[in-house]
Amino acid sequence: MTVRIADVKRAHLEKLSDYAQALYRHPELRNLFLELTLACNERCFHCGSSCASAMDGELTCEEWKRVIDEAYEDFGTSRVQLCVTGGEPLLRRDFFEIMGHARDRGFRWGMTSNATLITPEVARRLAEVGMSTISVSIDGLRDTHDRLRGLAGGYDRAMAGVHNLIDVGAFRVVQVTTVVNHANIGELDELFRIMDGIDIDSWRVIGIEPIGRALLRPDLMLTREDQVRLLDFIRAKRSQGYPLEYGCSHYLGLEYEAEVREWYWLCGAGLHVASVMANGDIGACLDIERRPELIQGNVRRDHLRDVWENRFEVFRRDLSDSSEVCRACEHARYCRGGAHHTWDHDESRQRLCFKGTLFAD
Repeated sequence: MTVRIADVKRAHLEKLSDYAQALYRHPELRNLFLELTLACNERCFHCGSSCASAMDGELTCEEWKRVIDEAYEDFGTSRVQLCVTGGEPLLRRDFFEIMGHARDRGFRWGMTSNATLITPEVARRLAEVGMSTISVSIDGLRDTHDRLRGLAGGYDRAMAGVHNLIDVGAFRVVQVTTVVNHANIGELDELFRIMDGIDIDSWRVIGIEPIGRALLRPDLMLTREDQVRLLDFIRAKRSQGYPLEYGCSHYLGLEYEAEVREWYWLCGAGLHVASVMANGDIGACLDIERRPELIQGNVRRDHLRDVWENRFEVFRRDLSDSSEVCRACEHARYCRGGAHHTWDHDESRQRLCFKGTLFAD
């Protein structure tokens, strides 16, 4: 009997759908994001958080230590990884004190950074305070990267930071992340040659998302042809054994699911993922719009475990139930309304859906 790949994928997706329904009832925290600051030395056009300057009332060093202590006491370190981000986390003068405390508590932790501040000394200090993984943003060739990220010389400084991290040789994963848009998709092949020539552990290639500042640049959104080109590029390189992967966002349909990343799509917001924002607000994925109804508490007045166990209801359901279009879609069981961070809460619809683009209506 011939087994069709599509049938195998459907069987997997059915099991994943059942698993997602179970997670709505019994979530399991695995990734706790710590947004140490909204200050940033770049002005990226696609930034979901529209980062620029530190916000008023950001958590102090002692408050961040208390958050880490709470996470340790309530969740332990065996399943939970800390994911440090910003802004640019290294702009905090007390960064190494905070993350040294996380190391002392036994947490595995990784960071997202633009790497422009990672000198050889900083790379060594990152190893000393226990950083395990890092993802560095490279968003095009030199001129494109600098233009899109708003910092002259940013590409050279970021690439120097990557090499400084590699030279230390102490990190489990040094990853590069590239946000692909309509203006830089033509640079993929040359970027691949550059990434293949350095000793990074993986290259994460994601499409631009209609969030944050990117909402002001509809001209840079990927066309249907761009989306297909991007995913075909990733699939081809992966089939050749290269460590490329698509980002975690969005259901891609039967042709591309489990082809461009390790497994099938599941939005982990509020199921596996929680975050503490720079001002202490508690939420799910940090790319999600910061509306009052999506903020679940604040560490200055609420206990993290109590919030995780007794709130987050808005994230523990199918988004498709909120949209007549999604509810009637034959893909709803696998898509569940799509990613929370691209959901339009005013219109009750998904801003980015690949039905009709990557798979049939």
